[in-house]
Parts: sequence; structure tokens; C-alpha cells
Amino acid sequence: MIPVFGVKETDKNYQARYAAYAILINEEGNIALVQAPNGAYFLPGGEIEGNETKEEAIAREMLEELGYEVILSDYLGQADEYFYSRHRTTFFYNPGYFYFAKSWKKISEPLEEGNNSSWESPAKALELLKRGSHKWAVEEWLKKKTF
Repeated sequence: MIPVFGVKETDKNYQARYAAYAILINEEGNIALVQAPNGAYFLPGGEIEGNETKEEAIAREMLEELGYEVILSDYLGQADEYFYSRHRTTFFYNPGYFYFAKSWKKISEPLEEGNNSSWESPAKALELLKRGSHKWAVEEWLKKKTF
């Protein structure tokens, strides 16, 4: 069963926003997070555009947000989220597809301006992440991770 986060208000019109995200881990075991201009933290990734595959969307978003090229390994699963975006004044239904990146390398500066990135411990990432679906993905990764 696909986990669902947020509350779907019956009288609201939701716009579907399909998105793909990746968990990147550095040598210290910290997770890459992206901080939006509004201060909210997310896993790197974002909306699937046009006819992109999930993997193509992740590749594009990694360059835009971090300047990284990634190689994905595990698909962690799908988690859906209902939320209201004050920035876009829109209610969203957001199916998110989450992956683990087995490797990554910096190939440029981020292509987008306005976001900040940081590396946080899994416990701190769980505290900071805004969306329940992103927290779920980190928890799924922690369950599958071998120590």
C-alpha cells in the first residue's frame, strides 16, 4: 500500500504534481538536503516535466539544485502527499517516487539560484524535512541500509 501524507480536503481542487527525488549520502553518512528560498528543507529532486522518466527528472534536478551527476541504485518506493502551496496558491496532489543514489559527483555549480544545500545526519534530516513523504523515504532507506 502506498503511504499517504497530508489531508485531502474534499472541497478543494487538487493539481497533480508528479515528482522524483533521490537520497544522496556522503562519506560521513550524511544526507544531502536542499533548502528552498522560503526556508523549507526537501530531498533533492522535483517535478517530472513533460515526457521525462523519473530517472531523467532526477538527473535534471540534481544538476539544477546541486550541480551533481548521480547514478541511482535502489528504488525506495512511492509516497503520496496532499498539500497547499502558499507560494503558488495551489492545492497539490503530489505522488513522489524516491530513489537511493549509489554514487554522485559534482560536475558544475548548481544551475538554479536561490536554493541552499547542506549535508545533515539522518536524525537531523528527519527533523528538518518539511514533507512527510520525504521523511518516509529517509526512514525506508534507514531500514534497508546495512551497517
